[in-house]
Amino acid sequence: MLSVQDITIILHKIYNTGGFWVLNSILSSPRVGVLEQALSASSLRQQTISNNIANVNTPNFKKSEVVFEDLLQDAMDNKKLQMVKTNSQHLSTTQKGKIPTPTVNVVDQTSFRTDGSNVDVDIEMANLAKNNIYYNAVVQQLGNYFTGIKSAIKEGR
Repeated sequence: MLSVQDITIILHKIYNTGGFWVLNSILSSPRVGVLEQALSASSLRQQTISNNIANVNTPNFKKSEVVFEDLLQDAMDNKKLQMVKTNSQHLSTTQKGKIPTPTVNVVDQTSFRTDGSNVDVDIEMANLAKNNIYYNAVVQQLGNYFTGIKSAIKEGR
């Protein structure tokens, strides 16, 4: 895992050797963008689950859920008709896909308790543990990305 000092050193070396555009291209890569949104989704999910647990005994409280992974999968599966470039002077048809942002949905269709609430503490605690594993996996992937960049900057040393 990279420390803050390691990341700072990497960013300074990138800036000093290739200028801002190199740094910007590394930080705006699709991989970093997806991982950034995944971290945002995980953070929002942590807050949402905590709110659900805090309101477990509130009458008529309806739990909320964070949606991100399904939106991301839909964005990746969305295959629209591709345009064909028939002349070298035509404008480029490639466009960067927009990475979806996590959203919070209130689950108000169910109510399995007598007080009108639909929060099950056991399910919420399991979701909390699952989210913790997810967060750690995303952080590890982001760390691996920057470790690869660090290795390239240090020329494999």
